[in-house]
Amino acid sequence: MVMKASLQLKMGQSLTMTPQLQQAIRLLQLSTLDLQQEIQQALDSNPMLETSEDEDQENAESERNDNERDERNNESVSASEGETVADNSWEESDWSAENNSGDTIPDDLPVDTAWDDIYQSAPAPAARGDDDNDMDFDSRNPATETLRDHLEWQLNLTPLSERDSAIAHALLDAVDERGYLTATPEDIHSGLEDDTDEDPVEFDEVEAVLRRLQHFDPPGVFARDLQECLLIQLNQLPQETPWLDKARLVITHYINLLGNRDYAQLLRRSRLKEDQLRDVLAVITSLNPHPGNALDRSEPDYVIPDVIVRKDNGRWRVELNPEIAPRIRVNASYASLIRRADSSADNTYLRDQLQEAKWFIKSLQSRNETLLKVATRIVEHQQGFLDHGEEAMKPLILSDIAQAVEMHESTISRVTTQKFMHTPRGIFELKYFFSSHVSTEEGGECSSTAIRAMIRKLIAAETPKKPLSDSKIATMLGEQGIKVARRTVAKYREAMHIPPSNERKRLV
Repeated sequence: MVMKASLQLKMGQSLTMTPQLQQAIRLLQLSTLDLQQEIQQALDSNPMLETSEDEDQENAESERNDNERDERNNESVSASEGETVADNSWEESDWSAENNSGDTIPDDLPVDTAWDDIYQSAPAPAARGDDDNDMDFDSRNPATETLRDHLEWQLNLTPLSERDSAIAHALLDAVDERGYLTATPEDIHSGLEDDTDEDPVEFDEVEAVLRRLQHFDPPGVFARDLQECLLIQLNQLPQETPWLDKARLVITHYINLLGNRDYAQLLRRSRLKEDQLRDVLAVITSLNPHPGNALDRSEPDYVIPDVIVRKDNGRWRVELNPEIAPRIRVNASYASLIRRADSSADNTYLRDQLQEAKWFIKSLQSRNETLLKVATRIVEHQQGFLDHGEEAMKPLILSDIAQAVEMHESTISRVTTQKFMHTPRGIFELKYFFSSHVSTEEGGECSSTAIRAMIRKLIAAETPKKPLSDSKIATMLGEQGIKVARRTVAKYREAMHIPPSNERKRLV
């Protein structure tokens, strides 16, 4: 059997991801902070890109040079005639050198360069003056202090023997971020024991150091459990604090009843009247069950909105945030160095960098146009939320916006991820405005976000002595024409981190 080689032509369609398209998609899904880093990297790596503030600095320097020349001309007029001739000759050569500097752009520019290829998303920032009163950002935002740092600082100020200091550091190592001991004093004592030591550490010494550390700030640290934590805090309150003794009684003997909110049993066993127990609970609820959280100074997460929504003459207006990125443009000075017929390595490098700069600018413009278009459609659909709040939120899914702007759902998903909108009601991620729907008895639809808002409103208005159950909330929503099952109410309530009715019960 003989195999023959042959050529065949086939026609077909395929989607090819060009580097330009890949770059546009990647920029589209970047958050504002990531976009700023991407722009800075492009400015650092591509000499054909520059920011508008670079030109502002050049203009300021040129103006400064002009002023200096004017001053020199004024001085030459007041000098003698011979000096004037010398000064004028210097000025003449000075101007000649500037005119021949080659800053002008030749007429035979290579490549099809449009000098309006400028990314103008934001005005040039004002120049920062050299104000001695300006403080560095790090000095105004010191490093975060952890609970361990705070406890170690107090420990270093506490006079302890070398032996007690070793015990104290062992106890400190066992404290978690809440301020509780994660190991028992017995375990800590066994870890300090050394068979070769002639004078081993006694358990009573560990307990003595522990009691001393339990006076550290914040009140309640170094406790072994919740009961001890609350008692430590109660013991540090002034003795004249009303109902202090009764609060100790409840925490010492009836903390389980308090945790289960079994107020009937608590009233009977403590022999307190209802109004008295209410005052006792007010003292207890003023305590901190997690004292370590008082030192939780984690760095805040800053959000820069991508779009701004405001009402103008009764209509909602959507605009891009002008502060999210610097204006960038093609550097005309470097672009003027390119020659059409030159195939040298340097000329090829400059031509490639110019093309990449143009692609990058166009990708940024495309990103902003798409973002503005999607945000505008979202605002048009959710005007009820902007006017009346969450309860007026309408159901919205990605395909609704995709059809409105004639784009693919995956594109809408990229645009709405990690992009934020500033509204009079707060700053929201664009994904916040999308939610599923629940049918109403009239045949309409209600947003799940609106239902969550209704559930939150009903719970906020409930009687603390008799909180609403999930079934009751479902019934009340049904009376408003919204059909929702009890398990759906429970799911929404848990998503909002609202405890069940038995945990919401209070004695008021």
